[in-house]
Amino acid sequence: MVQSSVLGFPRIGVLRDLKKANEAYWGGKLSQAELLAEGKRLRLAHWKIQKDNGVNIIPSNDFAHYDHVLDHIQLFNAAPERYTSQKLDPIDEYFAMGRGHQKGGVDVPALEMVKWFDSNYHYVKPTLQDNQTFSLAKDPKPVREFLEAKEAGYITRPVLVGPVSFLALGKADRGSSVDPITLLDKLVPVYVELLKALKTAGAESVQIDEPVLVYDLKPEIKAAFKPAYEAISALGSAAPSIVVATYFGDIVHNFDILPAFANVQGIHVDLVRNPEQLEPVLKQLGPKQILSAGVVDGRNIWKNNFSNSLKLVKAAIDALGADRVIVATSSSLLHTPHTLASEKKLPAEVYDWFSFATEKTKEVAILAKAVTDLESVRAELDANAATIKARSESTRTNDPKVKERQAQVTPEQHLRKSAFDVRYAQQKEHLKLPLFPTTTIGSFPQTQEIRVQRSKFTKGEISEEQYDEFIKKEIDLCISIQDGLGLDVYVHGEPERNDMVQYFGERLTGYVFTTHAWVQSYGSRCVRPPIIVGDISRPLPMTVKESKYAASVSKKPMKGMLTGPVTCLRWSFPRDDVHQSVQCQQLALALRDEVVDLEKNGIFVIQVDEPALREGLPLRKGAERDAYLKWAVDSFKLSTAGVEDSTQIHSHFCYSEFQDFFHAIAALDADVLSIENSKSDAKLLKVFIDEDYPRHIGPGVYDIHSPRIPTEAEFKQRISEMLEFLRPDQLWINPDCGLKTRKWDEVKGALTHMVNAAKYFRDQYKDKA
Repeated sequence: MVQSSVLGFPRIGVLRDLKKANEAYWGGKLSQAELLAEGKRLRLAHWKIQKDNGVNIIPSNDFAHYDHVLDHIQLFNAAPERYTSQKLDPIDEYFAMGRGHQKGGVDVPALEMVKWFDSNYHYVKPTLQDNQTFSLAKDPKPVREFLEAKEAGYITRPVLVGPVSFLALGKADRGSSVDPITLLDKLVPVYVELLKALKTAGAESVQIDEPVLVYDLKPEIKAAFKPAYEAISALGSAAPSIVVATYFGDIVHNFDILPAFANVQGIHVDLVRNPEQLEPVLKQLGPKQILSAGVVDGRNIWKNNFSNSLKLVKAAIDALGADRVIVATSSSLLHTPHTLASEKKLPAEVYDWFSFATEKTKEVAILAKAVTDLESVRAELDANAATIKARSESTRTNDPKVKERQAQVTPEQHLRKSAFDVRYAQQKEHLKLPLFPTTTIGSFPQTQEIRVQRSKFTKGEISEEQYDEFIKKEIDLCISIQDGLGLDVYVHGEPERNDMVQYFGERLTGYVFTTHAWVQSYGSRCVRPPIIVGDISRPLPMTVKESKYAASVSKKPMKGMLTGPVTCLRWSFPRDDVHQSVQCQQLALALRDEVVDLEKNGIFVIQVDEPALREGLPLRKGAERDAYLKWAVDSFKLSTAGVEDSTQIHSHFCYSEFQDFFHAIAALDADVLSIENSKSDAKLLKVFIDEDYPRHIGPGVYDIHSPRIPTEAEFKQRISEMLEFLRPDQLWINPDCGLKTRKWDEVKGALTHMVNAAKYFRDQYKDKA
């Protein structure tokens, strides 16, 4: 009999319950016992949803109060000594690693956070020491949550991040030089101990995620799988059965690793991302091994095409037999909203096109039944076919005028009028900026008052005129604060904006929006991605009114703030019926119009953010990556190249792991880049020297994800490190990212220290300017 399985379920709850509980705990409004009780309530509710919807194999240990990789850091007692030495309560130590801790005499920054493969989810990076040891926590979370589910009547499959992936995704701490993968022989015995404990608790099967299998792996990482899984397999009946799961790509290029899994029960592969790997994977399986076929998309919100999925499942059954096939989600459903049932305002036509996490659990169950007893789900299959047909024929998806404009794009439209040195000479004269110019990335705190007024406007409780006046006052406040801080290039603070992609999507054709379709980005940070359903265009200017007003009351250059085409695409749920390059070019043309309009209205510094450029990079080198970088870079250039030389184009990038595609960063031809850098080793900036990068750079000098306020001495130290790799005339001083999620006291304190540090270096280098 074919079974159904889910690799993981969203943690945050129907109404972002987990976010609210975490933030209440951090704010001292919720006790630890109440916080943990809310976590338990959510877990029980999520297990019930999956069981009620017919899922056979339900995950546990997929829940995390902050991040599942951070859970494993604490599970293995791998927290760096700077946290353990503070003698914090375990939950507070956990949150200190995730977001920093600065109270009660304890002052520690957060660990580095990076994107989870090519998703918009962020994980906390394991940070390891030269003398690193591992041991199993006294009350192991996977065992505790398995028993919790068992007591409630749910027999679950615990989910673990595999030993090789845990180490491969980690890094050496500052001051250490250890290659994490060399710690394998210390870590594997802890997994062995944990698996024994899960078996004792009654676990019949465990899902071990080894997502790094989709990467091009270094030889030493490839070699690590064999000893790791030999040790695990040696447990025999003393351990649960093991299913090794991969996702977000294919594993064909790593088939030489599969013998390491010869004694595990089964392998999970992502057949949404790479359906073509099915046939070669089937040939690689052992004579009794199970295939977990990931045919329901864990990354997007479109209804499953049952007809296409059933073809893949039936091909697997023909090769293996029904007892050796599991119908599964392609990955964890962490990346999708909780339930479509919460959406009351979507147009009826498009509502029928979507499937969120709860609905996807039904889809895996229906597909598993369909290959066992077709007639039992005939009505569901017929309804699905009707939906797929209706969407393909909808007039909502096609705009001939957009397609006509795309057909007329020329190569010249991607190029600035002059080279950087010519442009910069004009910009220097026009903008009159000092050495080490200071700025912020764009947003300032979104206060409760801002959210209340936006809600009132959305509900029609205040007029557009009243809302506009409120926004002007907020802009005035942001500018007066920047005056007091002494920044050099101002931003208007974005008080009118809800989300950096949603705000633009609401002003473009081709998008639809949800009310409760939240997805976890990191910790308590949730986003509500808009959905691209059709061709995209800009009917009217989107940001000109606020930026023009801000410039009119500002003493310094005002920076216009736009979200770039790649990020608008990546941080939306994109169409799955049109190539992403087509959607990205449509966004670029809309943004090009906005950039030109900003310049016409007196905005001569324009930042077009592309924090998702790295995230969208295909995980393996080769033709797919080259093609992506070509259309992504072209889209950015198309959006920004319509201005005069004297207008300065900035762009911002989150996460500075860009060495392997630096040529594409340079090809963007932005006048100034700002990048996340505060938790990265400054030596990463060496690539700018190696590549003789001529333009200007603002490596982030402090971590905006943490409420902690760095000292002025820390800022000076960071800038000193940067000057080892960058020229003084090249360096901008700015935070890692926007300040939307921070409080004003945190922002003012940190920016005061930042500006003072910049002035210190300005004085040091004034004779060299």
